[in-house]
Amino acid sequence: MGTDEATRRGLAAALRAALAGEVDFTSSARALATMDASNYRRVPLGTVAPRDADDVAAALAVCREHGVPVVARGAGTSIGGQATGTGVVLDFTRHLGGLVSVDPEARTAVVRPGLVPARLREAVRPYGLTFGPDPSTYGRCTLGGMIGNNACGAHSVAWGTTADNVRSLDVVTYRGARLTLGRDGRGAPPGLLDLADRHLGLLRTGYPAGLPRRISGYALDALLPERGRDVVRSFVGSEGTLGIVTEATVRLVPLPADPVLVVLGYADETAAADAAAGLLPLGPLTVEGMAADLVGAAAGLPRGGAWLFCEVDGEGAARRLVRAADALDAAVVRDPAGQRALWRIREDAAGTATRLPAAPGSGPGGAPAAGGEAWPGWEDCAVPPARLGAYLREFRALLAAHGLRGVPYGHFGDGCVHVRIDFDLWTPDGVRRFRRFSEEVAGLVVAHGGSLSGEHGDGKARAELLPRMYGDGLVGLFGAAKDLWDPDGGLNPGMLVRPEPLDSGLRFTGLPLVGLGREAARCVGVAKCRVSGPVPDDSVMCPSFRATGEERHSTRGRARLLHEMALGEVVTDGHRSEEVREALDLCLSCKGCRRDCPVGVDMAAYKAEFLDRYHAGFGGALRRPRAHWTLGGLPRWLDLLGRGLNAVTRLPFAARLAGVTPRRAMPRVAGSTLTAWFAERAPARPPVLTLWPDTFTDHLAPEAGRAAVRVLEDAGLGVALPPGRVCCGLTYVSTGRLGAARRVLRRTLGVMAGTDGPVVVLEPSCAAALRTDLPALLPGDPRAARLAASVRTFAEALEELAPGWVPPRLDRPVTGQTHCHQHAVLGDAAERRLRERAGLTGGLAGGCCGLAGDFGFAPGHYEVSVACAEDRLLPALRAAPAGAEVLADGFSCRTQIAHLTGRRARHLAELLAEGLEEGRAQGAG
Repeated sequence: MGTDEATRRGLAAALRAALAGEVDFTSSARALATMDASNYRRVPLGTVAPRDADDVAAALAVCREHGVPVVARGAGTSIGGQATGTGVVLDFTRHLGGLVSVDPEARTAVVRPGLVPARLREAVRPYGLTFGPDPSTYGRCTLGGMIGNNACGAHSVAWGTTADNVRSLDVVTYRGARLTLGRDGRGAPPGLLDLADRHLGLLRTGYPAGLPRRISGYALDALLPERGRDVVRSFVGSEGTLGIVTEATVRLVPLPADPVLVVLGYADETAAADAAAGLLPLGPLTVEGMAADLVGAAAGLPRGGAWLFCEVDGEGAARRLVRAADALDAAVVRDPAGQRALWRIREDAAGTATRLPAAPGSGPGGAPAAGGEAWPGWEDCAVPPARLGAYLREFRALLAAHGLRGVPYGHFGDGCVHVRIDFDLWTPDGVRRFRRFSEEVAGLVVAHGGSLSGEHGDGKARAELLPRMYGDGLVGLFGAAKDLWDPDGGLNPGMLVRPEPLDSGLRFTGLPLVGLGREAARCVGVAKCRVSGPVPDDSVMCPSFRATGEERHSTRGRARLLHEMALGEVVTDGHRSEEVREALDLCLSCKGCRRDCPVGVDMAAYKAEFLDRYHAGFGGALRRPRAHWTLGGLPRWLDLLGRGLNAVTRLPFAARLAGVTPRRAMPRVAGSTLTAWFAERAPARPPVLTLWPDTFTDHLAPEAGRAAVRVLEDAGLGVALPPGRVCCGLTYVSTGRLGAARRVLRRTLGVMAGTDGPVVVLEPSCAAALRTDLPALLPGDPRAARLAASVRTFAEALEELAPGWVPPRLDRPVTGQTHCHQHAVLGDAAERRLRERAGLTGGLAGGCCGLAGDFGFAPGHYEVSVACAEDRLLPALRAAPAGAEVLADGFSCRTQIAHLTGRRARHLAELLAEGLEEGRAQGAG
């Protein structure tokens, strides 16, 4: 079948006529599904979001009639490329993510394939149960994907792989057969059990023994009579090549009564690996290994150069493990928050391992990736646990022989190693080296009795090398089994059986080495931005995805569209792309991804650059929304009109004139600016710092600035303001007017040229812009780097310049919002310490308030803006104790709180200044 536009339209029309679910063959939908979390890229014809099993069957019938292959896709976090395809991609996350039922007595649950395991775990926790397999992506991957890849996770030493935890499966084959697979031969397609009986000897001897993480290939040995003709186990891990799962009954296990985390420190990685197998008889729930080159100097770790993370049930078990471990040092962590902080290091490793410390010189092929970027490819091979130390020593030597670097970590108790390697996948010579290394490391794994895949499946990354592990006979049997299940070869062709070459279809092929596409290629697809359930308090990413649930509004989705824009095959309009503009339109520029994304994708910066180019050239200025000129130019309008702006905003047509939503009242300009107030007062003492009069504080909230001056002076710090008008350029950057931003910043640098000492910035977004956007926009200007380095937050300045100052004791609860830019760029540790010293109890909400500068005022954004606030901020305000002070250092956060709740939020400086006044009044009395 051809793939021209007319063919796609015909197929899409047939699918729409047959299905109740959504059929999307737009270039945007196709672009979003070209990649998963692997090194590979395949362009589909379109996507379908089936509503139920009938829709799945109908989609398969239409695709079979048109001769089109089908790929099942969950969250797209597969490492081997098996969640990509050239035909129709079935998206199970939209409608088939339900939990059907729970049977606490039988300890089972019936689930749909799009259900996120974290949601299942949350639902069964009240029964004291959990679902055992917990890959690091359990907060966003799907159970269908886990079944497809036989996913495992940290607790597999106790609870096994997904195959050990599935009781029955409902599947639909490419030819439309609906089967219920059981563990006693039920549901096997005609001829499958006969095939096993004809090759009993091969099935009994062809698989490696003593290998708990044997994920590669089909588990046809499960069909042996002595193994109960287990059709379910033989199907799990088939990577969507045999049938499409529409429902599953899974096993649940009891939660540990008293989980304790024991962290054992060893001299190095191989010492930790050698020790891991010896701990298994003690019954740990996890035995996870990682070394200093991955975690660095993370807080809470005992002495050592490598560590084993061992969860046990109960303090007695923890003591026994420590006594038996023969470790250099140990830490026993009972506090749940401390355990979560340490486990987060491990959960983020799939992303953080892709950013190696920069190495001197260029890497293989001279590719830019050698500057510290690493990629999957040999992500999860496994050997018998007793062989792990020896394997790792030889694996490190093989890396060195090829001039490659990687950071092994993973499930040491099961002999499974994850590693990202700094392959050069951009140049032909680098790709050849990638193939040679893959062939050699496959030989090394097999020599140690291992499996090419120990968790994520083979996909394109390893399936071509399966004959090295199993031999031609058993691999031929895999093909025969595939033909019984899928005679037409319509399900995920090119994966696992009759695979495409491992060095074909790489996602970097044809991508420019510089520009937005190159930056977007940093995204490796682990999809931490797609978490839809509960998230840590200190996480921001990704508010727009959490509000809409749509892939294109996630950080990963936007990165994929930028990647495709740079390639020009699916998204063909370059920087005039409407697909990219629409996806970026709901990006709040919260900068959460800059910190929370494990690989540091900075979508706010990419959005600014795209908008700058989108509106460049002839007619570009006319295409800009009016809000880009009004709110985006707010500093200039305030300087020109001052309080006169209040009269303008009261006009009946003001919202339409300004290009903003009429559903919000515009902020009122204050009667007097901070700079005017400061000019009229006598300085209290010689200045040691400069207070930055940002636009918001100066014109709209001068009370926060006046309060800050009072507190800083009480701490013995003399304060000055800049000798002229300054601006951080934030409003110009966020609307993609980068030329204007550079002009504003150059003028600002001229004003600040004679200023020495720290610069205290009260507005977190402006402080973040000065620290990051300023040096990025003016990289050749040494003044930019100096000013960026001098920026301090209010709390940082007090802590650094007046360490002996004692703040007033306020002794009251607080609630409110930590600004997303504070979280992402500045950090809030100093603010937390200052609140604690002042007796302000309780935490502030994470996430993004949803207003985000001009975002919440722009037409079409109001519902998303409110949904973002409802995610974290508004529930925190509602849950706060009566009389709690509402804190928010960001002007946007305060504005959103006032608009949605009617409550007045204040800057921390205002609370402290009020406390000082109360103290003086009490002293006078």
